[in-house]
Amino acid sequence: MTKEKVYIFDTTLRDGAQTQGVDFSIDDKLKIASALDRLGVDYIEGGWPGANPTDTEFFQKDLNLKNSTLTAFGMTKKTGRSAENDPGIAAILNCNTRAVCLVGKAWDFHVDVALEITNEENLENIVDSTKHFVKEKKDFMFDAEHFFDGYKNNPKYSIQCIKAAYDNGARWVVLCDTNGGTLPNEISEIVSEVTNHIPGKNLGIHAHNDTGNAVANSLAAVHSGARQVQGTINGLGERCGNANLMSIIPTLHLKKNFSKLFETNIKNNDIKNLTQCSRLLDEILNRKPNKHLPYVGAAAFSHKGGLHVSAVQKDPKTYEHIKPEEVGNHRNIIVSDQSGKSNILSRLKTIGIEIEEDNPKIKKLLEEVKDREFIGYSYDGADASFELLARRIIAKIPRYISINEYDVTVKKNNKSEIISSAKAELEVDGEKIICTGEGNGPVNALDNAIRNNVDRLAKYSSYLKDLKLVDYKVRILNTGTEAVTRVSIESTDSKGINWFTIGVSTNIIEASFKALIDSLDYKLFKDKAPASTTS
Repeated sequence: MTKEKVYIFDTTLRDGAQTQGVDFSIDDKLKIASALDRLGVDYIEGGWPGANPTDTEFFQKDLNLKNSTLTAFGMTKKTGRSAENDPGIAAILNCNTRAVCLVGKAWDFHVDVALEITNEENLENIVDSTKHFVKEKKDFMFDAEHFFDGYKNNPKYSIQCIKAAYDNGARWVVLCDTNGGTLPNEISEIVSEVTNHIPGKNLGIHAHNDTGNAVANSLAAVHSGARQVQGTINGLGERCGNANLMSIIPTLHLKKNFSKLFETNIKNNDIKNLTQCSRLLDEILNRKPNKHLPYVGAAAFSHKGGLHVSAVQKDPKTYEHIKPEEVGNHRNIIVSDQSGKSNILSRLKTIGIEIEEDNPKIKKLLEEVKDREFIGYSYDGADASFELLARRIIAKIPRYISINEYDVTVKKNNKSEIISSAKAELEVDGEKIICTGEGNGPVNALDNAIRNNVDRLAKYSSYLKDLKLVDYKVRILNTGTEAVTRVSIESTDSKGINWFTIGVSTNIIEASFKALIDSLDYKLFKDKAPASTTS
């Protein structure tokens, strides 16, 4: 049986830019476009040329796309002028993309209230705009804004709007759930009805996530006849976001209900770029990735309960709906106070420690983890600290930098500036080294004291030069005068590897210090730095 083609249209560079707090630079847009091209989506909507300087400049760049078609976005012509004399239409045409997507109203209520024109004038705008771009031999698409709301209110007029585009040569007519309020059963019913007027091979779906159903709505539309799906990386978008292509793409490829009927132009091997693409966007936005995202999240294939881990080891399909590697992700066995022996053994195997199940050190490590978590530690999200703990108990780990003393002060000067200073006495190969530094807060000052003197650390200087603290989190575990503080630190280096460490104490500086030292030790250990000769 011949499979039907489903086309993927990414709107991250436009819809994603409408997200609160998101402002893409030219360089950001180029990186995202390159990642989407490597993934192999069919269309990349680059923005709205003429609407702002960034989008206008972006379309002047030579993207050299190999798999994707760059698409310019805009709106239908204004009433009272022809498409040939509309400046907005001209800006889109001048950017010289092969594909063009114009948005127009498909809800008679909006035609009246928002555009303040007649229904007939709106249809004329759609027809004239479509003819103009079709005449210029563009791959033309019409985004029918608020189509589903319009259809519920006045189905006859909404169908007239989309047929005005299709009957005049539009390659795609995209049905938009603009306020995200339509539910999957409604999507199915309406899309099925629309296919009686426009062939499914010319229909697309553009869903917003205001009810949390954007992915479900997109898939329902495909099942009911639509053959183009619009969405964004990680579901980025205005309000609650858009349909998440990081969920839609692997579902189309890896779930039999879809894969036996449909195919996309994305190559099977390129699906493995999904996780990388997802995390690249978060890196560009300088925000923490959502670890609970389906398919691509760091927790998507994480297992914590002992019974779950035992089952996964026997047959991964028990708790994993796909193989993590298929989307570029990996399995993660969580170690916590809920862990059983199976969690510990699985995690040890992952980090390269082979040990017999009945070795008494397993029980010792398990008891140590539970004792530490009782006082506030959480190895659930601190894999580097757990590995160091495990190796100290079961195997061996070299001693690197000893820190004998440290002193941290915070003061306010006569300019009302808060200044944090740190002084630490380090010891390497029996030599004592005094390090000082200032920073934005006591932890940053302590980190800088070590980092600013890295050249004095002799054989460890080359290993620590590229160490960078990415994130620092503090949680107060209980209240009162003896409150316990837990500090988590995320670190990275030039290899792009991130690791997480943890420290717990009644003193926030001490807790931070423990997490920081674990980060240094883990960096030196994974880079196979030589041991210190200090006894």
